[in-house]
Formats: sequence, structure tokens, C-alpha cells
Amino acid sequence: MDANDARILLGFPPNSHPTPSQVKSAYKKKVWESHPDLFPSHEKPLAESKFKLISEAYACLLPGGREASSSVEYSRVVRTGVPRAQGGRKNHAMIKVPFIFLILGTVTLGGFNASRAYRRQKEAYPSHNPFLP
Repeated sequence: MDANDARILLGFPPNSHPTPSQVKSAYKKKVWESHPDLFPSHEKPLAESKFKLISEAYACLLPGGREASSSVEYSRVVRTGVPRAQGGRKNHAMIKVPFIFLILGTVTLGGFNASRAYRRQKEAYPSHNPFLP
């Protein structure tokens, strides 16, 4: 999308230079006016297309906006395999500890449940054979 078209769509004069805060406030205003959920079902397709155009105009006018940050984040994830914003590869031990507790708890509790079930069955159906448990 051309920058002049984006300015016109957000309500600015064609050759103006709005600040990022002005662009953001104009974007929010236009979004409230044209959000597809505010329209009846027969008008939703038109509202959706207008909403997408407004979002594209916002991304075009705002330097370092959504497109720039998403491409940087995407390249960082592709290069390292893990996004660094949440800590990245620094906390492997903290991730492994809960799984160890889950496995040990499952084995321990599973063993208790099996022995309890065996005792209940033995009490319900006693055997008269001395060689059977």
C-alpha cells in the first residue's frame, strides 16, 4: 500500500507527516468505526475488507510497527530455534524438573493403586488354595 493512500485511509491529508501517536490514535478510531463484529451479517464482508485495509495502512505508516517487529522476531526464532524474549535456552533445568516429578509421582501412585486393587480383589474373592497368593 502506498503511504499517501494509507494517510488518506486513516484520515490524514495526503502529504502530511503524522507522528506515531497520531497514527495510532487514528488507527484506533477507524478500527472502532469499521470493526466487522459491529455490523450485521450481510455487511460483514465489506467491513472485513475495510478493516484489513485499515490494518495494512497502519502497518505501512508506523515505522517499526507490526511488520518490522514480526520479521525481526521471526528471523530470531528461525536462527536460534527459540524466541529470546521469554528467556530462550537459559532454563532447561527448570523445564525438566516438573516432568521428573510427574514421572515419579505416576510410578509411585500407580504402584499404590495396583497394590490396593490387588488387596481388594483378594478380600472379595478369597482363595482356598494355600499355594495361590
